[in-house]
Amino acid sequence: MEKRGINKRGILSFFLIMVVVLGVLSGCSGRGSEATEKLSVVAVGKRIEQTADLKEMKKGDLKKLQKLYRLDADIVEDFILYTSVSNVKADEWVVIKVKEQSQTEIVEEKIEERIAAQKIKFESYRPNEYFLVENHVLKTKGRFVFFVVSDEAGQMEDAFDDTFKQIE
Repeated sequence: MEKRGINKRGILSFFLIMVVVLGVLSGCSGRGSEATEKLSVVAVGKRIEQTADLKEMKKGDLKKLQKLYRLDADIVEDFILYTSVSNVKADEWVVIKVKEQSQTEIVEEKIEERIAAQKIKFESYRPNEYFLVENHVLKTKGRFVFFVVSDEAGQMEDAFDDTFKQIE
């Protein structure tokens, strides 16, 4: 009879431990989401700017953002945009924070349209630029959309990812 009591206590202890572990794990994941929500485009942009050579790029405004990506300003909470100073270069990068996470799909679709247009523009007469467009980075993290066309796209992508890893 004593063995049954021990088994019940062991099972009860196991379940209590599992409840505590699951509570801690879900609490940690919740904090990461809150931190992502509070993260600013400026913070993400600064991290990326530290890894990229921006000498041949200029910062864009809302008008430029709308021209390039045909985005409705009502869905954009904040953004940072850099484009090449020359129209014969494909280099550009943008971080967009949308107001609602469901709007990231709209932004991605608009960026995909931009990519298609850039491929057509550079395919026949600027093969190096076409290669950069082909090897672009487009990704989403929470309400943030990141897009880059650059020789330094890999480093910039790492900086984008590292920004979120630090807060999770």
